[in-house]
Amino acid sequence: MSPNGSDRSSRRPMRRKLPQALAAGLVLVTATGCTYEDFPRLGMPTPITEEAPRILSLWQGSWAAALAVGVLVWGLILWSVIFHRRSRTKVEVPRQTRYNMPIEALYTVVPLIIVSVLFYFTARDESELLKTSKEPDHVINVVGYQWSWGFNYMEDVDGDPATPGTLPKEVSAIAEKKLEGVPEGAEGVYDAGTPGDRNPQNGNPGPTLWLPKGESVKFILTSRDVIHSFWVVPFLMKQDVIPGHTNQFQVTPEKEGTYMGKCAELCGVDHARMLFNVKIVSPERYQQHLKDLAEKGQTGYIPAGITQSDAAKNAETNNP
Repeated sequence: MSPNGSDRSSRRPMRRKLPQALAAGLVLVTATGCTYEDFPRLGMPTPITEEAPRILSLWQGSWAAALAVGVLVWGLILWSVIFHRRSRTKVEVPRQTRYNMPIEALYTVVPLIIVSVLFYFTARDESELLKTSKEPDHVINVVGYQWSWGFNYMEDVDGDPATPGTLPKEVSAIAEKKLEGVPEGAEGVYDAGTPGDRNPQNGNPGPTLWLPKGESVKFILTSRDVIHSFWVVPFLMKQDVIPGHTNQFQVTPEKEGTYMGKCAELCGVDHARMLFNVKIVSPERYQQHLKDLAEKGQTGYIPAGITQSDAAKNAETNNP
């Protein structure tokens, strides 16, 4: 058999497999379960806070940039495969080019521009998302521990700003600057969970964090043991919960309902059980929940975390 005949016969199985490969790709694309309403979000959850659309927009822009780069690269690959194949040119070794300065400048400058643009929008949005008000409507200390979550609602539940006179020792590990917004007389109430807890409404595992709709909530994140990560999925953001260091961020919930939360940092053998729920309710229902916790005897705070080093406290005092 001639060499040319051998080449033709070897290409026939590939031609037969091409429709099968295209069909498999089509199934993968259409079997993701996304509807036309989900497509603009690119698989991201529906935002439920005032801040989350900014994050969604950043993701959409990043995916659009990645798609544009991908289309360009795929186009160049296909162009090379189609118009520079050996069977078309009949040339065993194509003409070699040692230098092409315009192309080399192009593939150096374009990636720098892309990275610079992505960096600009990321830095801009990150600075906005991490801003906290000096007077938020509510302050909640989220405590991560192996293998569940605790929530210190730093509220003046009894309405008397004179009690307590000083902040309880359980939250003394938090830097003073991070306690901005805690009202006078915040004796507080708490809720602490275990991996075996269940939300009574939907049966989802973990304790339930209650939030008021339409009111700003500042989260103070502390850990008792190892690094965890506080992730409420439809917030579209998460933040590390670090022992000996205090992180914080602020959101304004906009949609009532019960949503899923989890630890997003591998923190040990039962990391997968560090689940919790977030229940967004009306402000009136939220206040009633605080009173219910007080009636159960869950007043005061659970220990927030380990004692911070002087260097960490100084850094948090000098920086916003």
